[in-house]
Amino acid sequence: MSAKVPAHTDRPARFEDPERNAAYWARIDRIVAAAPPLSDEQRAIIRTAFTQPEARRAAA
Repeated sequence: MSAKVPAHTDRPARFEDPERNAAYWARIDRIVAAAPPLSDEQRAIIRTAFTQPEARRAAA
């Protein structure tokens, strides 16, 4: 990959090779940018799923 992608410090390194890692996250950014926004209902469903006691226990 010839283009320099700014490093995001909050992202995990998926690959040891910095270029491969940058290409991976650039691909993720393109996919996210192309996705339609979530509706309020979709956000509420996701929020509810992650606030359930069972989900919290499983994540711990």
